[in-house]
Amino acid sequence: MKSALITGITGQDGAYLAKILLERGYQVYGLMARRATPTTWRLQYLGIDNEVELINGDLTDVASLMRAIQLAKPAEVYNLGAQSFVGASWQQAIATAQSTGMGVLHVLEAIRQVNPDIRFYQASSSEMFGKVCEPIQSETTPFYPRSPYGVAKLFGHWMTVNYRESFDLFACSGILFNHESPIRGIEFVTRKVTDAVARIKLGKQKELRLGNIDAKRDWGYAGDYVEAMWLMLQQGKPDDYVVATGRTTTVRDMCRIAFDYVGLNYEDYVVIDPAFYRPAEVEILLGNPAKAQNILGWQAKTTLDALITMMVEADLARVSTEN
Repeated sequence: MKSALITGITGQDGAYLAKILLERGYQVYGLMARRATPTTWRLQYLGIDNEVELINGDLTDVASLMRAIQLAKPAEVYNLGAQSFVGASWQQAIATAQSTGMGVLHVLEAIRQVNPDIRFYQASSSEMFGKVCEPIQSETTPFYPRSPYGVAKLFGHWMTVNYRESFDLFACSGILFNHESPIRGIEFVTRKVTDAVARIKLGKQKELRLGNIDAKRDWGYAGDYVEAMWLMLQQGKPDDYVVATGRTTTVRDMCRIAFDYVGLNYEDYVVIDPAFYRPAEVEILLGNPAKAQNILGWQAKTTLDALITMMVEADLARVSTEN
């Protein structure tokens, strides 16, 4: 039986990835940093919490990563762990650099020391493009990150390329554009919107406060995107791929879709709050997934309308059961 180790297994992508790997017959291990409160609710939501084996460890501790690799004996390692909220990275720049940036180097070095035959996937990000240099971003578009998070992700991305070229590791990066789901963190704008829609519809909230609602993003479904991660590690040679829908939508239009679903007008509830503007804004992200389509045979299956509907329905169900 093939085994895989996932860092960040308790996050959105880690949980969905664990699910598809289990469906493919993998033995799945997850690196789990010790926290004061339980963090496995996403695995429980997907019904797989009893099917994965969790190993204590931390991206900032190379020794714990080496131990985890020795225990799991994985054929594949997926590095999804990070401080993943862009907005928080200005207030936690050093912590973000350590986990989101240096953490990648720690995993790569642990693989090189323990078993260089392991296939490695790095979760890179469209935030590396930042102040976009081309209207549609591909694997060859220059990077210009606009947040400590984007800078840290870029360090990890180039370290992955460097270890691939320096030590002949099978190391891939997926440059994933925004991807959402019912188990997205509440701090991210899509879940913030769908949760607020549910609460407003059920009479538990009166307004939704947002920042720049004219920012444009290329939003897809996380359940689709983890398929691309797996496909990258099944190829004959390692490479980097943009994973995106190829469509961009404003936050405003995303709000409209969510509120329309429950029969409300977003303009009656959305309040623009300067407190939610970022120090350096990324105005538009739009990915070109042609390489992933041509080489991996991957493409996004879920439309934005279907994704937002799925998320609103899940939040309505959740909020309706709250005390």
